[in-house]
Amino acid sequence: MAGVLDSVNQRTQLVGQNRLELLLFNLGGAQKYGINVFKVKEVLQCPPLSEIPKRNPVIRGVAHIRGGTIPIMDMRQATGHRPLENIEDCFVIITEYNRSTQGFLVRGVERIVNMNWGDIHPPPRGAGKENYLTAVTEVEGKLVEIIDVEKILAEVSPLPEDVSAEVIEDSQRETVVCKHVLIVDDSTIARKQIQKVMQSLGCKTTLRKDGSEALQFLEEMLSEGKDPYHELLLVISDIEMPEMDGYTFTAELRANSRLKNLHVILHTSLSGVFNEAMVKKVGADDFLAKFHPDELAKRVNLRIDQLTGEGETVEQ
Repeated sequence: MAGVLDSVNQRTQLVGQNRLELLLFNLGGAQKYGINVFKVKEVLQCPPLSEIPKRNPVIRGVAHIRGGTIPIMDMRQATGHRPLENIEDCFVIITEYNRSTQGFLVRGVERIVNMNWGDIHPPPRGAGKENYLTAVTEVEGKLVEIIDVEKILAEVSPLPEDVSAEVIEDSQRETVVCKHVLIVDDSTIARKQIQKVMQSLGCKTTLRKDGSEALQFLEEMLSEGKDPYHELLLVISDIEMPEMDGYTFTAELRANSRLKNLHVILHTSLSGVFNEAMVKKVGADDFLAKFHPDELAKRVNLRIDQLTGEGETVEQ
């Protein structure tokens, strides 16, 4: 395991190159799974677990690691299969998502592979809405499934999704600004969470699941004679996405003379390893770690204030 851990600690240079590294693991069968190394803090043999009362059955217990108490979730059980057995022989992948730290119990951890986001694809259309996949790829001729961890977390320990009344009132002060928001995220759960916040603010939303689809949508607007800057209040984009990541998507916008002025908020669960220098390099206007509805709503209100302060009037 030492070699894997050393690699995890050294992989930050790929950010912004539309590349990523996947930590491959298995859940006891032949199927391989992957998780972005940027989400991984540590990989270790499953430590002794303490029971917690009235726990969700997916949470096998809590572990005391480096002075902290971390919930350990059974990745196989979380995705609708029978629980892992002999957990003392399993491994735990310690991750940071949405400002929280948690461990995922897996049968085995294999290695790290270097990938291009262009080789990461959305799940097959026949996978169904209830699947736990956010993307798939191929490594050495074998399918690797990338699990939608945000969906698991939303089911096991859901976050508040409602915006405070006072924040909603702030958004209603001005009605002259077009409230149409483009949401770009590969996670179905994340898209719905953001959409719910935007709708509570009275915003119309358009949803796309990766940077490539979002760029196509904007180019179609241009071909129809529309000006995206005046049609859209802002763009909220994830960073981790198949086909085209959020950094590359933002850079593409800034390189296009007709799209370069769009207001872009990068909204990502990469809270623990977020590279502020990259956000500035690609030209994003703002960054927000997922997911806090009031904070996201306040950023939208700030954008409205900015436009109204500039005297812009846009039809709704």
